[in-house]
Amino acid sequence: MSMFSTGILVLTSPLHTLLPRIAPVLSSAAQVVERTLYVHLQPGLNLGNGSQPRPVFIPPVVDLSNLITRLYSNAADVCGHLDVRVLLTNVRAQTATSSRGGIPSCPFPTPQPLSHSPEVVLTDFPLQDPGQSSLVKQCLQRYAGHCYVCSPHLASVLLYPQLMKLQNEEGAGQEKEEELESCKEQTETLETYNDVVVGGTFDRLHGAHKTLLNISCLLANRRFLIGVCDEEMLKKKVLKELIEPYSLRVQRLQEFLQDVKPSLQVEIVPLDDPFGSSVVDAQLQCIVVSEETKRGGEAVNKRRIENGLPVLVLHEIQLLKDVHHTDAEEEKISSSSLRSRLLGTLLTAPKDTSHLAPIPYVIGLTGSSGSGKSSIAKRLEALGAVRIDSDKLGHETYLPGTAAYYRVVDEFGSDILNEDKTINRQALGKKVFGNKERLKALTDIVWPEIALLVKKRILQAKEEGKQVCVVDAAVLLEAGWTDMVHEVWVTLIPEEEAVLRITERDGVTAEDALKRLHSQWSNARQVEHANVVLSTLWEPEVTQKQVLKAWNLLQKRIMQRLEANKSV
Repeated sequence: MSMFSTGILVLTSPLHTLLPRIAPVLSSAAQVVERTLYVHLQPGLNLGNGSQPRPVFIPPVVDLSNLITRLYSNAADVCGHLDVRVLLTNVRAQTATSSRGGIPSCPFPTPQPLSHSPEVVLTDFPLQDPGQSSLVKQCLQRYAGHCYVCSPHLASVLLYPQLMKLQNEEGAGQEKEEELESCKEQTETLETYNDVVVGGTFDRLHGAHKTLLNISCLLANRRFLIGVCDEEMLKKKVLKELIEPYSLRVQRLQEFLQDVKPSLQVEIVPLDDPFGSSVVDAQLQCIVVSEETKRGGEAVNKRRIENGLPVLVLHEIQLLKDVHHTDAEEEKISSSSLRSRLLGTLLTAPKDTSHLAPIPYVIGLTGSSGSGKSSIAKRLEALGAVRIDSDKLGHETYLPGTAAYYRVVDEFGSDILNEDKTINRQALGKKVFGNKERLKALTDIVWPEIALLVKKRILQAKEEGKQVCVVDAAVLLEAGWTDMVHEVWVTLIPEEEAVLRITERDGVTAEDALKRLHSQWSNARQVEHANVVLSTLWEPEVTQKQVLKAWNLLQKRIMQRLEANKSV
């Protein structure tokens, strides 16, 4: 079956019967669509009676809320690669009346543009007579074109035959039909509100975010206020350096919500504290929370009472379980788990390194003090890489008789020498500590000499037929050595953890450890230059899995590079 980038799935089954079927429906759709799947709900839509059906408004009922939750949960399980979006343009509460006092009969006076134009329309509509297939497909295409701006060459796919096959393969049969029959229809209308508020980080928009946003859109008639965590609220986040920039998170929210419910007035504001506008905006009526954030909602209401404002209705939604989580990750679908899964993967493509020999492939491994950089270098060495320890090479540059030795003595004086004429690095350190100009004078002498030694070791590895070298260098970025490597790998841990490790390892005070860290590039600045990021924050077994993943993906990149060079 052909694959399309973007599709729209028109679901016609009654909501309560669709609930148990949604996983196989999504599995079937994922065989046709590979990037974005829009979901349009029109229960009871008849595509097979010969007349052209028109979209009508459906009310926000409990079944609809349950289906949205189930749909995003199942999507994360069976088609996590798809960007699934449930569209709510045709959902309207009975209280949301038009200026004439009644509800408009059609939710689409003109076709609604979507962020990604659908190339195919799919449906779960059950085909009673195979001979009607062509007619139903045409009807489906016209229906989709009436609702949304689609590709001029819109294709149509009837999922029902494939859906039945999938359900039978899963052992559904009579038991599945009995389960469907036993589903109790919940047509109770949801209470809706003019103004609804939520808050969150919204990093890498995932199923749990989409559930929160969709149900909020379901509840909101007029305005939807969203507080998005900004810098101050990100400080305690796991792997905060991998959180998307605020502007990008806002952009993705705006695009998603414009697709889902374009009639809403959406306001997105930065959140610099746990409350934001929720405790001062008198028009707000409802805050949407989860079991995890319910206490936060209660705290908002306490503050609103103190401010003389009416309390907000707390609408609680379910947390979505992450069936793919590891022991080191949260059981719920979360951004922190998604960020941890980025560790070891290629975050940004390597720069042009055509000036370097393709083999050995050189990794520049760096990270702040205490980040576990050297332990990762040793793990990579155990996997077959040649480890080049720039710190040890730095010691070599100070040896008597070397070019750097004479230049350092000439620059800083003979009083830095021991009795045996070797350089006393502690005495040298006192002369440059806290003095940027003197420190630069030293690094201008030493760093180029270390770079020459690194290049010599790389050449030696090439002559020995080695495939990968790892340059273990704390100053890789500061020294400008990135032109010697094919990729930059950065290890990071939170500053507070780094302080604990440094004080324990080196016997210095926490204040001295902080001074050392602040004299180096920050984690965030290093990550800006990273192709791959790793972290030793968790148990050694977790680190080993990260390194192994990074190594295996690296081998694939090396093979692709070699094959590309052969074809040139």
